[in-house]
Amino acid sequence: MSVPDNARNERHAVRMQRKKDVVDGKIAAAATERGVLLVNTGNGKGKSSAAFGVVARALGHGMRVAVVQFVKARKDTGEEAVLGRLPGIDWHVMGEGFTWETQDAATDAAAARAAWEVAAAYLRDPAVNLVVLDELTYAFKYQWLPLAEVLAAFAARPPMQHVIVTGRAAPEALIEAADTVTEMAMVKHAFKAGVKAMPGMEW
Repeated sequence: MSVPDNARNERHAVRMQRKKDVVDGKIAAAATERGVLLVNTGNGKGKSSAAFGVVARALGHGMRVAVVQFVKARKDTGEEAVLGRLPGIDWHVMGEGFTWETQDAATDAAAARAAWEVAAAYLRDPAVNLVVLDELTYAFKYQWLPLAEVLAAFAARPPMQHVIVTGRAAPEALIEAADTVTEMAMVKHAFKAGVKAMPGMEW
C-alpha cells in the first residue's frame, strides 16, 4: 500500500530537521579560524585540478595566491593561461618534466631545491593567503627534499596562511600534519583506453 504524500512529506521533514540540528551543532562548534594544510593525493585524476579550483575561489575573495609547480615544465596550461594573468597571483613553473623524460636525477633534485626556495619564501610571507605546492610529494618520493625541512616550514608559516600540496604517494608524516586529506581514486581513465591527453582536459 502506498504511503500518502502528506505522510511521506511529514516524515521527510522530521528527518531533515534532525539532520539540520546535527549539522548546525557541528557548524557552531567549529569556531576556530586559522590557516589549513590540505593534501590532495592518490592515483586518480584531479589532484591539481582541485587545487586550482581553490585558487580561483581564493582570488575571487581578493586573496593573494602563490603557485609553485615542482614537476610540470610546460607553460601553456589552460589554468595558468587564465589564473596566472589575474591580479593577486604569482605563478612559478619550476619543474623539469616527468622523471622518465628527464632521466637525470641530479637535475631533477636541483630543480626541486630551487622550487622549494621560492616556495619557502612565500611560506614566510603573511601577505600571501594561499600557497599551492603542485606535485610536491614527488620531491619526497625521489628524496629531492627532506620531509622534515618542509614540515617545519609548514608549522612555522603565518597563522592564517593556507597551503595545498598535491601529488601521488603522500608520505604518512605529511598526512598526519595535514588538516584535510583527499585521496583521489582512479576508477577509469581514458588514457588506458588509448585516448591521448588533450588540451582543456589534461593541461
